[in-house]
Order: sequence, then C-alpha cells, then structure tokens
Amino acid sequence: MTAHLEVAEGVGTIRLDRPPMNALDIATQDRLKELAEEATRRDDVRAVVIHGGEKVFAAGADIKEMQVMDHAGMIARAGALQDSFTAVARIPKPVVAAVNGYALGGGCELALCADFRIAADNAKLGQPEILLGVIPGAGGTQRLARLVGPSKAKDLIFTGRQVKADEALAIGLVDRVVPAAEVYEQAHAWAARLAQGPAIALRAAKESIDAGLETDLDTGLTIERSWFAGLFATEDRERGMRSFVEEGPGKAKFL
Repeated sequence: MTAHLEVAEGVGTIRLDRPPMNALDIATQDRLKELAEEATRRDDVRAVVIHGGEKVFAAGADIKEMQVMDHAGMIARAGALQDSFTAVARIPKPVVAAVNGYALGGGCELALCADFRIAADNAKLGQPEILLGVIPGAGGTQRLARLVGPSKAKDLIFTGRQVKADEALAIGLVDRVVPAAEVYEQAHAWAARLAQGPAIALRAAKESIDAGLETDLDTGLTIERSWFAGLFATEDRERGMRSFVEEGPGKAKFL
C-alpha cells in the first residue's frame, strides 16, 4: 500500500509510504480518499495526523504518469484527483499535517487540506506546477488563496518558487515550525489533546468555519446558529456545563 492508517490514543495517522519522495500517483490519490473516508467513519479515530515520514512529506504528483496523459485523459481524471483531496479536507474531525522536508505541488495541496500545519525547520513548500506549463489541480488555486490571501497565493503559483519554513510561517502557510525530529511528536500531541475533546462540538466548529468561509456572513451566522442550538441536545454539552458549574472551567472529561 502507498499509504496506510494507524490508530493510537484516539489519533489516526494517515501515513504516506511511497519512497523515495511520496509522489502522489493515481493509486496513492485513490488510497488517500479511502483512508480519509475510513477515518471519518471510525469512532476510535477522533483526530487525524497526515504524515509523510521523517524525510519528506510529499514532493508532488507523479509527473511521469501525468506526462503520457492527454486532454481527454485528464478531463476524465481531474474530478477524481480533486475528490481525493476534498475527502481529506472534509474529515469532520481535527486534522493536522506533520510536514517534514518537501511539500510541493500535490504535497502542498494535501497539507492545505488540514486544519493545522506543523512544519520542520528544514521544510520547503510550494506550488511549482507553473514550471511544467500547468496550474495546481488538486485545490491549490482555491485553498491556498483562502489561507494566505490572493496576492501571496499568486506570488507562489505564478512563480512556482519554493518557500522555506520561516517564510511559510510568516505568510500563514504553516502554523508552527519545530525541529525536524519533533514534527510528528508535536503533531500527534496536538491531535491527541483534541481527541480528548467533545467530538460533536469539534465537528460543529470545523463545519461552521469551513462552510462559513464559502458563503456570505448572514448565511454563515445561520450555519453557526443551527449548530450552536443543536449542541444543546448532546451529552457532551450537558457534561461540559455541569462540570463548569460544579468544578470550574476546563475540567470536563468527554470520554
């Protein structure tokens, strides 16, 4: 398998395993979709880490595979390509990308599907598709612009340049930079902490934010209001408020 799912302490790690550079060929794209859907279904997975290993996150799509595809072939494939990444983005649980080494092209687009990105101090990220005469096709033109703003996204996509970890942090492409040896450990710790939280409320928060970003403010507020009221029917809401009243803030146990 080119990727697999490991579960421990409520955290599911989707681990890419296609040496040497974790190139995201069609088989790996399809496997990512399967694993994202599995992580979504499984009750024992309460948060997710996406990791490519200690040396590289993912260096992009398999260019040799794409080189032989014509226009008709890519029309047939492009939807499935986007669907595989969208499946990761729509996991209704907290997702963190643990980025070591290169996250380029499809690798960067995969990291963009996470809620939070922890990068190694030697990481390099970018969307170099323009250097191949194409543009990002797995969500890069959309998710990158929403994350860092259109001007910065255009800079990266128009030039195809790679950014080092410090610049990625400065522009908001990653959220934390740590020593390379600590990337997975810190990503797992972030996910494990959230795995102890109220699962339905976390889902509500994620879906409210993500859906709200795609619409106008009034519609976003309607989405928030619906989720907010709905959470008053959950056991976690009852447990959390009872704990606050009886024990003080931050002491509720949701497992």
